[in-house]
Amino acid sequence: MDKPIEKRLRVAAYAVVVEQDAILLARFIGGDVPRWILPGGGLEHGEDPAVAVLRELTEETGYTGRITGLLGVHSFHLPTRSWDGRVVDFHGLRVLYEVERTGGTLRHETDNSTDRAAWFPLTEISGLDLMEQVDVGLRMWRDRTSMR
Repeated sequence: MDKPIEKRLRVAAYAVVVEQDAILLARFIGGDVPRWILPGGGLEHGEDPAVAVLRELTEETGYTGRITGLLGVHSFHLPTRSWDGRVVDFHGLRVLYEVERTGGTLRHETDNSTDRAAWFPLTEISGLDLMEQVDVGLRMWRDRTSMR
C-alpha cells in the first residue's frame, strides 16, 4: 500500500441491543459488499457519544432506546483507502453502549449508509457477513452480563 498522505480520526458510537437471545443489527452498504453492523455511527461535531448512539439507533432501525451501560471503548489504527482511493492513516474509536429498546417500530433506513435492520438469534450470527464491531460489542456485552 502507498504511504499514507493524511491522518484521519473517526469517533463513533454503537448500540448493543439484545432481547430474548437475539441481537439487533443494521446492514451497512457503504463498502464493497453489504455487511451487518451494530446500529450506530459517527459523531457529529460537538455531539456527545451517548446522544449519538440513540440518534443513530432511531435513524437506522426506527427504535428508540435507553442506555443501560457503557460497555467500553475500542480503538483501532490502520492504513486504508478513503472513498476517493487515497491512502489515509486511519484511527477509529468506537464507543460501545448496552442499550434497551424503549419504543418505536422496526423500519429500514433509506438514503444513507445502511439499508436494512433486523433481529438475529445470537446462535445464528456466525453465518452472517459481519463487520468487526459486532464481535467486539458482543464480547464486551458478554463480559458485562457474566459479571451480573
